[in-house]
Amino acid sequence: MTRRHWLVAIGRIAGTSSFRIVTGFVGFFLLSGMLITVLTGFHNQHLFERQIRRAITNEGKETLAAAGQPDVAHFLPVVKALVRNEPGFFYLLQDRSESVVAGNMLHLRPVTGLRWLSWAHRIPRDTHQVTIYGEGYQLSDGGYYFVGIDASQLTQLRHDLWNTVAWSFLGFMILGLAGGMLLSNAVLKRIESISMTARSIMRGNIARRIPLRGTGDEFDHLSQSLNAMLGQNETLIVSLRQVSNDIAHDMRSPLSRLRHRLERAKDREDTVDALKEQIDLSIDELDKALEIFASLLDLAQIEARTQSDEFCTVDLVVLVTEMAEIYQPIVEDHRQVLRVRHPPEAIVTGQPVLLRQMLANLVENAIHHTPSGSTITIEIAIGKGVVQLVVCDNGGGIPAGDLERVFDRFVRLDNSRSEVGNGLGLSMVRAIVHLHAGTITLNDNRPGLRSLIVLPCENRARILADQSSGS
Repeated sequence: MTRRHWLVAIGRIAGTSSFRIVTGFVGFFLLSGMLITVLTGFHNQHLFERQIRRAITNEGKETLAAAGQPDVAHFLPVVKALVRNEPGFFYLLQDRSESVVAGNMLHLRPVTGLRWLSWAHRIPRDTHQVTIYGEGYQLSDGGYYFVGIDASQLTQLRHDLWNTVAWSFLGFMILGLAGGMLLSNAVLKRIESISMTARSIMRGNIARRIPLRGTGDEFDHLSQSLNAMLGQNETLIVSLRQVSNDIAHDMRSPLSRLRHRLERAKDREDTVDALKEQIDLSIDELDKALEIFASLLDLAQIEARTQSDEFCTVDLVVLVTEMAEIYQPIVEDHRQVLRVRHPPEAIVTGQPVLLRQMLANLVENAIHHTPSGSTITIEIAIGKGVVQLVVCDNGGGIPAGDLERVFDRFVRLDNSRSEVGNGLGLSMVRAIVHLHAGTITLNDNRPGLRSLIVLPCENRARILADQSSGS
């Protein structure tokens, strides 16, 4: 492998997310670990050095106190006694001419204050030289007094600190690499799971979803959001496919009839009146086709929507009252009876136009599929957190086996073939109910049909009553 190939390979590795995660984790782990190690070592070293300094200072003060006067004559007996009784310390007493008068050390330059000695200057000379830390005092008669202590442990501590730093660097590097790889593997496995799901969806499996671990972490929250988005996209795609299939299937018949009528008008009709009649019939067929097309588009738009800013608070009582006034003349023309029962108010969140369309479809179904003399009832009831809207009649009803099937598109039962409609009314109702987070159920009214719609509600009257009682 050439040098260029090695550089390219290294560049590719350095550009991967795994490499960046590992290096970032190693760098942070190494920096924090070394910082803690160094700070801890220097803190311990400082504490030990302060202990030594305190011991030296105390020893010097005790010597001055024992001597009484800061001169060589008074210090001489004290220093001789200390040499005999305190073998752990180093003492030196020199006169004005810097001659050694007493002590267990060799001659020193008379330097006052704290000082370090690289070797002990001990008497007798020791082959094992140790570091001394001590303090010198200038006496009143020109003499010099020094007291020191073995500081080899402090020197060894400093040496051990740097050894610890070196070994800690190696240890933190190994631990950082191991932790970085584990972290990288855990993160990238979750990302790869999302990527595999995306590739599966791109291959056509639109029902595929990102698996959740149930940990409730950020990846699970992200996966839930992405799954919700994928579910919405699947709904849009399925709706689009359904509309395309419905248009291809159900637009064929009216368009075929339209083409047949136009051909017949072209080939067979000789008079203007007959030609106009065929044109009028063709226009009727075209209107039916356009009506189906518009209904399918409306249904697809409703099914593809989610709750939005267009939603507002709606009083179903007001809406039902308005619709009852509109349909009362039509009901009377069919020699039917319309009854309405409702509480003072029932508040829901929704789009008024769609809720009116939902109610209109149910009422029109009841009007067109029940005979004269039938009773149509619209009733609103308030439950715990829901509002129930019931539209029922005492007509012929729907067979039990068809109660779910009538929600499918273009389904028309045999007894309703002669009625006006395109078989999309109940499909539209169900789509509107689902858009408003509700449910719809069809049941036998014994006799007739009972349509029950349950919507989430917020009864303003009840809230105001609760607030009044609470205050």
